[in-house]
Amino acid sequence: MNPLGIHALVWVGGFSREECEYAVQSTRQAGFDILEIPALDPEAIDIAHTRAVLADHGVKGVCSLGLDPDCDISSPDAEVVRRGEERLAAALSVVSGIGGDFLGGVVYSALGKYNAPVTPEGRRNMVTALRRLAARAADAGITIGLEVVNRYESNVLNTVPQALELIEEIDAPNVMVHVDVYHSNIEEVPATAVRQAAAAGRLGYVHIGESHRGYLGTGTVDFGAFFGALREVGYTGPVTFESFSRAVVSPQLSNRLGVWRDLWADGADLARHAHAFITSHLTRS
Repeated sequence: MNPLGIHALVWVGGFSREECEYAVQSTRQAGFDILEIPALDPEAIDIAHTRAVLADHGVKGVCSLGLDPDCDISSPDAEVVRRGEERLAAALSVVSGIGGDFLGGVVYSALGKYNAPVTPEGRRNMVTALRRLAARAADAGITIGLEVVNRYESNVLNTVPQALELIEEIDAPNVMVHVDVYHSNIEEVPATAVRQAAAAGRLGYVHIGESHRGYLGTGTVDFGAFFGALREVGYTGPVTFESFSRAVVSPQLSNRLGVWRDLWADGADLARHAHAFITSHLTRS
């Protein structure tokens, strides 16, 4: 079966040493193989400590992030782009330092609502920055995942075909599509998105989340069709559960993600339910 992951924000709101220990231990206890660590502030992560804790519990660490507006590599402002490249390089160092092999998320723009399309100059800056990031990642054996998100969280990639077009421009073998069923459920048909990414040989990472970010199977996502597509294309990569609640996530990030309702408060119960739900769907014939 696919390795199963869980986002650290199911467990903790930050990633201090104490939060790291709790998140890793909880991940293993819930039966997951991978902990996806948010590298929103890479400098705040104790790399050596995180690597040791992951090793102690037999959990693999990977990272994801969304860029801030002041370090948006899709900006026409060269200084903003420079800061974005520095942020991505720092996040890449975290992945390498903890022994991971994947950096994904909204690594191509700021995470948030834009008021206009990306400009041609901004797109050129983004492609150039991502080519450099991909080259550094390749040297470290790391895959870069471009997470396709909804129109309210980026103006660059809202569908898998858009991601494939960008990947063709970047022209690096270690850049893959990061499909998130929560976002795909808004912008495209999730099962079709899986097939399109797989047909291009670029399906590299999968996020599982319900339409309202709560318990799986209680919203509008057609998980039967989505998991059926994953089985159909023979996807063997990570399948990672992601959910957010203001009960855990900081108010600032909750506001940014539009988390206005607490659909859960017990991360452990949510995680156990998600593990059983995902496993049951992945193992169906």
